[in-house]
Amino acid sequence: MNTQDLTEEIAQKSAWIRAVQEEMRKVVVGQQKLINRLILSLLCKGHVLLEGVPGLAKTLSVKALAGTMHAAFSRIQFTPDLLPADLLGTMVYNPEERQFSAKKGPVFANLILADEINRAPAKVQSALLEAMQERQVTLGETSHPLPNPFLVLATQNPIEQEGTYPLPEAQLDRFLFKVIVDYPSHDEEMQVLVRMGSTEATPTTQPVVSVQEIDAARALMNKVYLDDSVQRYIVDIVRTTRAPEKVDFSLAGMVRAGASPRATINIALAAKALAFTRLRGYVTPQDIKDLAHDILRHRILLSYEAEAANLSADDVIDRILSKVPVP
Repeated sequence: MNTQDLTEEIAQKSAWIRAVQEEMRKVVVGQQKLINRLILSLLCKGHVLLEGVPGLAKTLSVKALAGTMHAAFSRIQFTPDLLPADLLGTMVYNPEERQFSAKKGPVFANLILADEINRAPAKVQSALLEAMQERQVTLGETSHPLPNPFLVLATQNPIEQEGTYPLPEAQLDRFLFKVIVDYPSHDEEMQVLVRMGSTEATPTTQPVVSVQEIDAARALMNKVYLDDSVQRYIVDIVRTTRAPEKVDFSLAGMVRAGASPRATINIALAAKALAFTRLRGYVTPQDIKDLAHDILRHRILLSYEAEAANLSADDVIDRILSKVPVP
């Protein structure tokens, strides 16, 4: 299939994306980047970590997305007393049949909203790890596959750390994106006031896309062309996160560990999805730059020297992108 034919087919198979965006705009004011990243996660089968202070529509955006799909949705409020069985389910004894049977937990849904995920203890976070990576849950001696699609959309508050359990690096690496949700603009906040400043029922989203349509779009997305030079550009960026002093000597000693090869795979996959949403049959270097921060910021571990110098992971990524040659 040539690029022109692919572009025409993408325009047809991506019509549901505009419908989803329009439905979500009925509920969520602004936050266009957040909405776009949630749609990319659908195409990539990737999990998303949303970080921002309370009241920025993180939970509302996830619920709005779930409302646009003919799919099952579960919201799980993570708390310090949560147990793995509360999330995954457990084996229940039936006295009449004299045997145990699996009682599946709320994780058996297409979209999982893990609200304030860092408030749950390590044993719950690790229980979620198998579900996120293997897309299956083991109850007793049997492994139960999770539905398709299966996405964990987690939120966390960056300013309140009392009574929280920071996510380990192994679990952070399972998230396709870490999206920083910021305050709305002045005009957007005025729209929020006009729309929500009453006791009337708030608008809701209506289902406009099926799982089959998303699967068809995903199959076509895999055909998006990724040139060898762009592939090398992705690899160069990820490898530079492990030794940034090679391109910028001022970053020497600032990074304890860089991004894993999973970041390389995720950038390539997300770049195809981004090109798909932009109605293109090929990936450009600008697509890579647009995605780099959200894919790399939670995979770069900074040193104490970087923290002392008030250097963030986003600052490191900015310098890397400015130094690595663009094809």
